[in-house]
Amino acid sequence: MSMPSDLDIAQAATLKPLDDVARQMDLPLELLERHGHDVAKIELDAIEAMRDRPRAKYVVVTAITPTPLGEGKTTTTVGLGQAFSHIGRRGVVAIRQPSMGPTFGIKGGAAGGGYSQVVPMEKFNLHLTGDFHAVTSAHNMLSAVLDNHLYQGNAAGLDPYRVTWRRVLDVNDRALRNVVTGLGGRMDGVPRESGFDITSASEVMAVLALSNDLADLRARLGRIVVGYTGDGDAVTAEDVQGAGAMAALMRDALKPNLMQTLENTPVLVHAGPFGNIATGNSSIVADRIGIHCGDFLVTEAGFGADMGAERFFNIKCRTSGMRPDAAVVVATVRALKVHSGNHRIVAGKALPPALLEENPDEVHAGAANLRKQIENMRLHGVSPVVCINAFPTDHDSEHAAIREIAESMGARAAVSTHFSDGGRGAAELAEAVAEAAEEESHFQLLYPDDAPLREKIETIATKVYGADGVDYAPAANTSIDLYERNGFGSLPICVAKTHLSISSDPKLLGAPTGWRMPVREVRASVGAGFIYPICGDMRTMPGLGKNPAAHHIDVKPDGTIVGLF
Repeated sequence: MSMPSDLDIAQAATLKPLDDVARQMDLPLELLERHGHDVAKIELDAIEAMRDRPRAKYVVVTAITPTPLGEGKTTTTVGLGQAFSHIGRRGVVAIRQPSMGPTFGIKGGAAGGGYSQVVPMEKFNLHLTGDFHAVTSAHNMLSAVLDNHLYQGNAAGLDPYRVTWRRVLDVNDRALRNVVTGLGGRMDGVPRESGFDITSASEVMAVLALSNDLADLRARLGRIVVGYTGDGDAVTAEDVQGAGAMAALMRDALKPNLMQTLENTPVLVHAGPFGNIATGNSSIVADRIGIHCGDFLVTEAGFGADMGAERFFNIKCRTSGMRPDAAVVVATVRALKVHSGNHRIVAGKALPPALLEENPDEVHAGAANLRKQIENMRLHGVSPVVCINAFPTDHDSEHAAIREIAESMGARAAVSTHFSDGGRGAAELAEAVAEAAEEESHFQLLYPDDAPLREKIETIATKVYGADGVDYAPAANTSIDLYERNGFGSLPICVAKTHLSISSDPKLLGAPTGWRMPVREVRASVGAGFIYPICGDMRTMPGLGKNPAAHHIDVKPDGTIVGLF
């Protein structure tokens, strides 16, 4: 018997009043700012009001290197959060808000799936409380102020050819990747080349995710670098007098959103930084509240452990001062079979029939990727638990193979059926996580703040990715020297690379060795607080596919939304 669609399951859910959800968290009701019946913002005063309460165990969910379809990190995060109630513990979930680009594109929404979802699914995947719109408006306000600064005499001495600030829109629109602004005549501005990124790629979104409070948000917005003078001096949002207006637009967006799962587990939904060129983690503010609201705070890090988890540890935890107690590494049969090199998965197309045949040997053939990602957890001193995310097409022998691989590395492992069974299907996983979180913590950052930028980049490349070294293009070397001269050398590193390989080459599967990481260029998100080397061609404005979800999403006369997935 086939399962109902994710949307059908979500629309049939019985939601608790949000006041009851807040009471589960011991969250004072006067700190809720309600947006309708099933979403509320939490006032930032909650951080101070709950500061002296006991601290939950802090658990991050990451994964092996995924296929283009993803391996169910969000679904696992939600399922694990639900599962704690099945073992007599209280769980709270903290996840990112999805971009509407993928929601209307090929990948679809990011509310989880099956019986491990955040609801209402429609609100979660669409406008929610308008945080993405606030980011878009604040980003483009700075763009307008910047162009006006150039038009009104350019007192900061900004070189129009060295402007680095673009515009953003939360839509997949390839036609806007490269544009020319200021055309028309003298009264229409200074003509220059520019372009659009998707809103989740905005530095303002990363600022939202990495700010500790409103004062920190305001300071970070002021530090955003919009370009350089002819002498190579950085020009900031503060210099062009745009930061204050941005902060005003972002004030309410800094408050995290409270929702619930299908089983009424509390969920904090906040921020949505791009997983390729930014941290790919939800907000520090949400975690600072959620850490005092239950026995376990479960959060998610985007893409594989070499990306989202490494950034969670070395950027988010470095910034927040919070320390994880355990990590979940999601592994699937299909992904490990793909890492064997025998199959190829294409988003939007049916799975190869041979991939679905029982073959534990292929799971073992792709095991190097899982082993390396377990090593990456231990590199940071965090206890890993392997979640065997079960699919209906799997076979018991293949699950046994994953368990054997994990146990050979000294890691706990649990089969989880949270997609089809909800929280009770992840009870074994919850027990394993609870055990791991009780172990003595040895968390450590990968590199110190004062290490040179090249040393930080090479540390990540060699220790996390397994590269033999790093090769810098001339432009990359020039940028690194420029950033260190401008005082940005103490910032952490966020490597922008493919998520389809531990390496920087999407064609290299497993845990490749004998390769060098090429750094094409290096950019600075000074306000957010990181430097990002770019390896390969990173698209910051996606395009729509031939048959995107946008073709199928609609609304019925009674207001019911259809077509989401």
